[in-house]
Amino acid sequence: MPTNDCQQLMTMLDDLNIATTTVEHPPLRTIDDSKRLRGDLPGGHAKSLFLKDKKGGYWLLVALEQTRVDLRAVASLLQAPRFSFASEADLARLLGIIPGAVSPFAVLNDVDGEVCVVLDTCLLNSAILNCHPLRNDRTTAIATGDLLTFLEHVRHPPRIIDLAEPTAGL
Repeated sequence: MPTNDCQQLMTMLDDLNIATTTVEHPPLRTIDDSKRLRGDLPGGHAKSLFLKDKKGGYWLLVALEQTRVDLRAVASLLQAPRFSFASEADLARLLGIIPGAVSPFAVLNDVDGEVCVVLDTCLLNSAILNCHPLRNDRTTAIATGDLLTFLEHVRHPPRIIDLAEPTAGL
């Protein structure tokens, strides 16, 4: 059963010896909300896009919040069918969260491995990343290497792409 229990996530991270810092704030649904309400948090701020491809595959694309994402170019980089945003129902069913709370932490709910995690290389250049811990009223700072450890632990090793790289034919 999917969980949006932030404490369960924090316990898992503690069990993995992963140090994090979490701050509470008003609920955030957009990047503009985040910039306005999160306060001064050091590190990179992740944006996560939950996508569905034309053939029914699911993808969680994570990049820095300022990264421009061209879904057509991303599909080409991944050699995947055309992307669209997945539905709120798919988000709840597969990742167990609400819109605005999407983050790489949510793949802990994808026990059947239906979601492919994709990270932009620029994201990996940040020593610390800020992500929602299954809720959009909190932000958790985690070392980038520790996020990769978490993703491996929950059997979602990420694919890495360079969103800044020009794509042939576009």
